[in-house]
Amino acid sequence: MIAAYSATSQARVNAALETLFSAPSPELARLYEAMRYSVMNGGKRVRPLLAYAACEALGGKAEDANGAACAVELIHAYSLVHDDLPAMDDDDLRRGQPTTHKKFDEACAILAGDGLQSLAFSALLDPRLNAAGAEIRLQMVSALALAAGPAGMVGGQAIDLGSVGLKLDQKALEYMHRHKTGALIEASVKLGALASGRAEKDELKSLQTYAQAIGLAFQVQDDILDVESDTETLGKRQGADIARDKPTYPALLGLDAAKAYALELRDQALHALRPFDAGAEPLRELARYIVERRN
Repeated sequence: MIAAYSATSQARVNAALETLFSAPSPELARLYEAMRYSVMNGGKRVRPLLAYAACEALGGKAEDANGAACAVELIHAYSLVHDDLPAMDDDDLRRGQPTTHKKFDEACAILAGDGLQSLAFSALLDPRLNAAGAEIRLQMVSALALAAGPAGMVGGQAIDLGSVGLKLDQKALEYMHRHKTGALIEASVKLGALASGRAEKDELKSLQTYAQAIGLAFQVQDDILDVESDTETLGKRQGADIARDKPTYPALLGLDAAKAYALELRDQALHALRPFDAGAEPLRELARYIVERRN
């Protein structure tokens, strides 16, 4: 089921994203080319899938969440462009392709990332992609800004860069990853739920619990794959975290315990969805996929 759902959702968000990369003048052609390259060169589209699935779990139509799906993928893509820069993780490979600063140059990559970040908020306000009323769109913009900024993803990346070579305990490691990875995953679910126009307080709370669990599970599985997988499968350099002496779950807990923890988080996510009917089945399948994926 998840393979078919993923394929349909990926095609939907890709079509919506393609509408955003037309340069308004010839002078901006290279910038828009770099932006498009950074977004459209593959990727699992997990965050858009979560936005669509959350919208549908509350009885909305998938296309109602196009703006949300585009916005979270654009933020994610911008973060990868900047993370890959020499000043940060200094990576040459992303999704099996040269990173943006290798394909273009560092200055162009920085500007492309900046452009993608602002474009994400434009997507939430674009009536072609988001037909929600003004009040809901304001809630969506506020949620994305909080998740993407210093109180969320950017703050998590700052903690990550400051933790190289340190021995963090599990509480500190989880604090970092709930910001760096988890915040945008939580926002993906919340924005999708809001896009349905049917989100109630109790439902949002249950979905937040679900998203917090899968957000952490996603990072635990990433750390496991950095040990077990290979560069070709991952589409990025295998063993990079180990080489940089970054704190990881396998290093802290041991590989077997890290795998058990990922499964525990999956079960927490599934438990949070108990109040929902069969309409939430894609969310359940995504929780399973996150801890079973190989890249």
